[in-house]
Formats: sequence, C-alpha cells, structure tokens
Amino acid sequence: MTASPSFLGFPDRLADARMPRAAIFGAGHGSTYLGKDSSDYALAADAIRAASQEDAALVEHWDFDLGGPLFYGKPACCIDAGDIPTTMHDNAGNRARIEAKTREVLALPAVPILLGGDDSVVIPFLAGFADHGPVWILQIDAHIDWRDEVHGEHYGYSSPMRRASEMPHVAGMVQVGLRSVGSARLAEIEAARRYGSRLVTAREVHAQGVEAALRHIPEGALVVVTLDCDGLDPGIMPGVAARTPGGLTYTQVIDLIAGLGRRARIAGFDLVELYPPADIDGLSALTAARLLVNVIGTIVRQV
Repeated sequence: MTASPSFLGFPDRLADARMPRAAIFGAGHGSTYLGKDSSDYALAADAIRAASQEDAALVEHWDFDLGGPLFYGKPACCIDAGDIPTTMHDNAGNRARIEAKTREVLALPAVPILLGGDDSVVIPFLAGFADHGPVWILQIDAHIDWRDEVHGEHYGYSSPMRRASEMPHVAGMVQVGLRSVGSARLAEIEAARRYGSRLVTAREVHAQGVEAALRHIPEGALVVVTLDCDGLDPGIMPGVAARTPGGLTYTQVIDLIAGLGRRARIAGFDLVELYPPADIDGLSALTAARLLVNVIGTIVRQV
C-alpha cells in the first residue's frame, strides 16, 4: 500500500533535532454511536493532505492570507506525525489513544493539530490539555454540541462542548457560527447559558464582524480552537453531513484565526466533520487545507 502524502510535504520529524512548533496528527474514529458508521469520516485527514499537495512546492512563496511566506522567513517548524490507530466502535480505546497523543505533542512542547474524524474526537483532544490549563475554547460550528447523551453514549459527536464544560482546566468557551436547527433543545441552550458559554450566531458575525466572537476571549488567554466544517457555509464547504445555509465565509474564519493570534495564543487546533463523500470537486478538502495553512502561519507568528 502506498503511503499517503503528508500535509504540505512536511516531515514526520525535524532533521536538525529541533523541537517543532506544531505537530499534525489524524484520528479517524472517536466515540461512534451504536448502529452508526463513522468510516467515511476517517477519509478526511488524507483528503486534506492530498488537497495540500499543489501548494507543497510553494511553502516559501508569498501568502497573501498571511502577509508573507508560511514560516515568515524562519526555518520550517511543523511536522505531520501521520494518523494514530483508531477503530470504529472501540470508543474507550480511541479516546485513550487520542488523549495520549495530544499529551505527547504538548510535552515536546508543540501545538497539537488534530485532523478528525467526527466531532467526538474533540473530547479526548481537549482532555489532553488537563496539565496545560487553564484554556479557553473557541468553537466554530453550526451547532452547540451540548447533549448530555444520545442513545446512552455520553462521548459522541453531539456532546463535546458539554463534556468540555465539565473539565476543570477549561476556563470558558465561545461558540461561533451557530444557526438553523440541530440536536439542541431548550434544555441544552439553558445548560450552555448556565455554564457561561458565549453563543455567537453566524448572523451576528455577518453583521458585526469577527469581533462579535473575539471580544469574549480574554486577552493573553491560551485558546484551543475546534473547527467543525459545518460552521462554514456549504457554498464553500459542501463536504459535510449537515449542510446548513448561512454559515461563516472563508475570510471570516481566517480573520477569526488571525485575530485570535493577535489577542490571545492558540494552544491547540482541531478540524473535524469533513465528510469526503459529500464533497464537490474537492472544494471542501481544499478549503480545509487552506484553513490549516492559516492556523500554522498564525502559530508561527505567535511570540
């Protein structure tokens, strides 16, 4: 079997024994609901890697999103560690492996970048920051993900922000891009508000700009960004299982990332819920790859 290309051709380690600033890894499965099949989500990480290949030779070229080359004239400092082994329905085992890998990257020390997988991989990813808090969460998503359980499963893709609210090292969260309807009922909205989550709708961002979300992040805070691909408008991100019109634009998302880098500090990033079977002409994977480039560029520019 031919090995998949790495993201932007990054190595799996830096040749000169330097520690990386950021480390990418994939996890295809988290906690799958009984009777559900998450196997197509496991295709996402490699779809993003494949979409990045056209730009692999252009890493040192000027990037107009970032205002300079990706690594800002400095030595390349990002690695792609490949995928950790996960198995559909091995929910507890998958969570343990994702959390362990997150802790391993943080111990380097480096910024972990997780490519999912459905939204359930976010729970163990966030759990991996237990010794590196307090952290804030900036969630970009159409949905608030506050269900306590679904069909008896407490760690599935409808529950990551509910589980995050129970983690002592999570200081607060801002949820942005919310719109339309999903699994949330009045009980979930009330629970999120009692916790103190800042709920920012997509319409608010369209009307007020990204400051509608960024103003809730304390200056200087450590922030983990969790990006569900359905937070973006399906016109540019059609490859999701729950297409919902009215989402954030590409420019709004990269402005959020850049603004966060100036206001606070990105401590971790995950991108989840890319569903390759629903993609159109590879547009979603390409958009996801460009978002990831902006995240890496912002991390590199952090002091």
